[in-house]
Amino acid sequence: MPNNINHNQLLDNRQSSAGGGHRKRVFNHSYDEIISLENILEAWKEFINGKRRRKDVQEFQLNLMDNILNLHEDLRDYTYVHGNYQSFNINDPKPRNIHKASVRDRLLHHAIYRILYPFFDKTFISDSFSCRVNKGTHRALNRFRYFFRKVSKNNKKTCWILKCDIKKFFENIDHKILLNILKKYINDSDVIWLLERIIFSFSKEPSRGLPLGNLTSQLFVNIYMNEFDQFVKHGFRIKYYIRYADDFVILSQDKAWLEETLPKIGDFLTERLKLELHPDKVSIKTISSGVDFMGWVHFPKHRILRASTRRRMMGRLKINKSKETLNSYLGLLKHGNTYKIKKNLEF
Repeated sequence: MPNNINHNQLLDNRQSSAGGGHRKRVFNHSYDEIISLENILEAWKEFINGKRRRKDVQEFQLNLMDNILNLHEDLRDYTYVHGNYQSFNINDPKPRNIHKASVRDRLLHHAIYRILYPFFDKTFISDSFSCRVNKGTHRALNRFRYFFRKVSKNNKKTCWILKCDIKKFFENIDHKILLNILKKYINDSDVIWLLERIIFSFSKEPSRGLPLGNLTSQLFVNIYMNEFDQFVKHGFRIKYYIRYADDFVILSQDKAWLEETLPKIGDFLTERLKLELHPDKVSIKTISSGVDFMGWVHFPKHRILRASTRRRMMGRLKINKSKETLNSYLGLLKHGNTYKIKKNLEF
């Protein structure tokens, strides 16, 4: 592993494609394609799925074509202005402040997403699992188990896991840095203008932060963190690395190397992305002692549900014992050693 790493040089010289060694991908879709009536109508079909009973959606649908035409005309004439957000709190699994845009704005988010996502997804590394098609938590869990077996030589060698969490992830996304990353791929100034309208529509601090409620935010944070993913994979040449949103792990037989690598990772995040590791959520442990990752505590031959996840699940089932809720949790429980929990569930 290289020890003396020039962050700027590596990031500037690395290839942007996830596979490495290929020419940098260039976004070749136009502004007109994104704002076309055809794309907005297709976005509406996707957006309305599961939302037909919501009052704001029903109100928008009462004059659907007029609303869509007005949105299209505002975008065509460059007079579009993003509206305000409705704020509310949830506890899933920890307290979060959600900001919900209007139906009109969320429809535009879908129209943008359905054009940008297929392009940018091809630039991401295979071991980034959050908010991606054919990825998700279960595949991340299985990849973690596969990596452990590889590194530990089927539990014959000691495997150390560096686990990190980024502090106030969505709140600290820097707007200028995000736009500069987008401009590496997107040459169309009109597309950039549109993305600026979305990015600048929200901030927790001046020029910082993305709203948790936006579909586009899920894509933007992956584009943002892809800079880090690429650096880890091609700068450090780290093979056994998994990231899910703001959580990531690195597996190695060499504890000392992980200890040396940790401050360099922190430096890169701070210097290039203005992000910080959460000081209370960084650890280097063996899997034998139990590694908490993705809501499960992992051991060499099994994994168990995190205690807080189990308590939250049982609390919700006391309130809502519907078949759908039970089936949802049973789907979660099948991914670990949960016989006793399933036995205690009331059907």
